[in-house]
Order: sequence, then C-alpha cells, then structure tokens
Amino acid sequence: MIRALTLGWLALIVLSGCTKSPVSVPVPDPDTTKELVVTTRYGPATYYLDAESNRAGYTHDVIQAFADQNGWTVKWQESESYAELFSRLHDRKTHLVAANLIAAAVEEQQLLRTPPLYDTRVVVVTRDTAPKIRNIADLSKVRLGAMADSGHFPLLESLRHKYPKLNWVSLQDVFPEELLNRLAEGEFDAVVVNEQDYDLARNHYPSLKITYSLADKQPVVWALPYRSSKKLALKLNGFFIESRRNGRLKQIYERYFGHVKRLEPEHAEGILDRRLSTLPRYRKYFHEAENLTGIDWRMLAAIGYQESKWDPYATSFTGVRGLMMLTNETADRMGVTDRLDPKQSILAGAKYLTLLKESLPARIAEPDRTWLALAAYNQGLGHLEDARRIAQAKGMNPDSWADVKQTLPLLSRGGYRGVMRYGYARGGEAVIFVESIRNYYDILARLESDYSPLLFGRESLPEKIALLFN
Repeated sequence: MIRALTLGWLALIVLSGCTKSPVSVPVPDPDTTKELVVTTRYGPATYYLDAESNRAGYTHDVIQAFADQNGWTVKWQESESYAELFSRLHDRKTHLVAANLIAAAVEEQQLLRTPPLYDTRVVVVTRDTAPKIRNIADLSKVRLGAMADSGHFPLLESLRHKYPKLNWVSLQDVFPEELLNRLAEGEFDAVVVNEQDYDLARNHYPSLKITYSLADKQPVVWALPYRSSKKLALKLNGFFIESRRNGRLKQIYERYFGHVKRLEPEHAEGILDRRLSTLPRYRKYFHEAENLTGIDWRMLAAIGYQESKWDPYATSFTGVRGLMMLTNETADRMGVTDRLDPKQSILAGAKYLTLLKESLPARIAEPDRTWLALAAYNQGLGHLEDARRIAQAKGMNPDSWADVKQTLPLLSRGGYRGVMRYGYARGGEAVIFVESIRNYYDILARLESDYSPLLFGRESLPEKIALLFN
C-alpha cells in the first residue's frame, strides 16, 4: 500500500511539470540557500513553544529531523487560517505546508501531497448535554459546525446527497482548537474535526465526546505546490521511507500522541476541579522543588496528583505514604523525617526523580529520559532495567519509551527469565502511571504558568545532584 502511494505521488511530481501556476517569485531552492521555509499552524498537534520557550510539537520534530538530514536550517512561518496556509503555497512563498492536513484538504486545493505521516478518523464531536447523534439523520437535526478548507466538506457534501436536510455552518479562519472551544461553550451542538485534534484537546474539555465517525483512516499529509522542486519532493519521499524503517516517525509520534487516550473524562475532570480547590495550598512547595532540582514544577505536581490526588495523608495498602507516596526506604534516603509533611514529601519526590534520571545512561535524551525515570519511580530502577534488557533482546530500542512501554508489561509474564535479573513486577502499572502523568502534565502546562527557578540555570544534571546532597 505504501509503495502504491509512493509511486502515485512520484507520478504526480512528473505530471506537475505540465501544470501552469500563477506568476510569482518562488522561494529559492533549499539546496541553494540551505534554508527550508515551512508554513504551519500553531497548536498542540503541530508546532508550539514549550515551558522553556523551545520549539516543540510533532510537526516541528519531524521537519527538524528532515532538515538536519539535509544540512538545512528551518524558517518557520505561522498561519492564522487554512486559507492562508494554502495561499502561501499557491503563491510559492513557502516550500512546504506542514500542518497535519488530511489528504482530501490538499487534493481539494489541487496541491501535491506527501506520503502519509499517519492515519486519522474524521469524527463528529458533541457535548454530554447535546442531543444524541446515532446516525446522519440525527446529525441533520442539530447545529453543526465545520472548518472551511479543512478537507471535511467533500465528506459532508457526499452525505447531503442522501440526507438533503444535512446542513452546517462553515467557519473561516478557525483551527480545530477554536472550533472545539466554541462547541464546549454551546455555540454548536456538534462539530466535525480530525480525531487526532480531538484527542489532544479531550483532557481540556472532558464534557466533549466523539459520537460518530464520518470517515476512517484518512491519511494525514503535508502539502507542496505542484510546481515544487522535484529534488525536494524526492528527498521528502526518501526521508519518509527511511524514517518508517528506522522507527524515527514512530518515536516522534509516541512523544506527542502516545499517551493522549489514556485518561478517562472523570480523571480529567478531577484534576481540573482540584487544580482550583487543592493545588493552591501546595503550589509554593512545587515551586520550591523546581528551584531545588530544575524539574518543571507542573511535572512534579502531575506526579503528586497521580500518586495521591494531592492528599498529604494518603496511604496505600503497601505502606507508601504522603503526597508523593514515598516508601520508608526512599524517605530515609532523601532525608525525610515525616512522610505526611507535604513540603518534605514534595521536595523528596523531586530529589528522588532527579536521582533516577541521573542513574540512566547519559545517551538517553529527553523526553524519553523523563518517561523512563517515571517508570522507575513507580516500579524501581531494577525492574525498569529488566524491561530495557527485554527490549534489547527483542531487537527494540532500550532507550526509547515507545519501545520500553511495550516490554514493561512482560515483567509479569513468563518467557524472559533468562534476561530479567529482578524478577516479577507489575510492569503494566508503570505504563499507566507514566501515561497518566503525561496527560496531567499537559493539562497543568496549559492552565498553569511556568516558574523561573532561582537556583539552577545552566548547571548540568550531575552538578544539580551534587548541589542537592552537599
């Protein structure tokens, strides 16, 4: 299937030479300027600035990997609407639009599309209080919103042939995040979006839910002008083939999308409620912990919520206690005199996570380093190392969370005793633990301001460790 798509795409490249384009001064070839001009939209699925004002996002990371492979820098252009995205391509003011578009949107604009990055469904999303939608006939009875130039209109138009009463409001200059927000505020009863965009927003709007699927497995692609450089198109094609083979695309996908379906709506509602009622009591301690360790306080707060729901008196049946749920051994090691003291618990949990991160091989980069350290926080460093050994034995990458999260559940099964050194463990619980924290962190990072620590600036992790215990 991939080969067929690739051959079809290459055929379009050849045919593109016969297509007339508007008179325009195109951006210079990136091989000449060593600069790739990329237009995208700002958002969680594509491109944004993280807590440290670094560029991040699925699209950003894939584009950066492509540019690095070719020795280019990237000039980023942000767009305010789908129409602007496409006009930049038609006017040849950009080499590439990388905005996680479904193929139908690109084809509707008569542009050249890349091979698919991944597949997504086109879905109808409603509020819990909105009328039930079980079929297209029901959809014809509600206020429906959809985005212009998103590629969804051909699907809706084809449905309207069978259901003439189907109607919708076409919104210009709107991206999925804004459309979902308008739905949550009651402007519509239902909206049409890509499932991937809904997944990234679902924890911020727990009252919203997918109620109907308009289309399955729509390829998500990037777009180039038809008179694009054939050399650039071929390089992109080769990059996609190689990145699928070596697992790079899978790893980047996992980094941004691998956890988003883990949290149930009631859990998202819980942290949203307690953020207002409970977190203010402990925010200063989380700030102090970031000042001490350099770890984003919202990550530490997400751990605390996962462990105890920010309850300083929490106690488990196994004897772990306190807001960060410390064992007696860990508490003693971190110098804690009272596990039920929230300040001591938070500072100790932060110090312990720092030690776990330092214990991992230096070659492991972020964010995988943090996800693996969190798994060790839950199950212990020894059991994490067993899961990494299993990953290596299976020909997987022991330094990648995307791979290790597949082997952690194997710690509770037979068949790998020759590789394991620390015996049975409920490794599947570590996966749930890490993925839940990632979701809680996403929520807090969106709603809570970052904090500028006073103690740590440019120190390396080993230097931080030395300062913590000296």
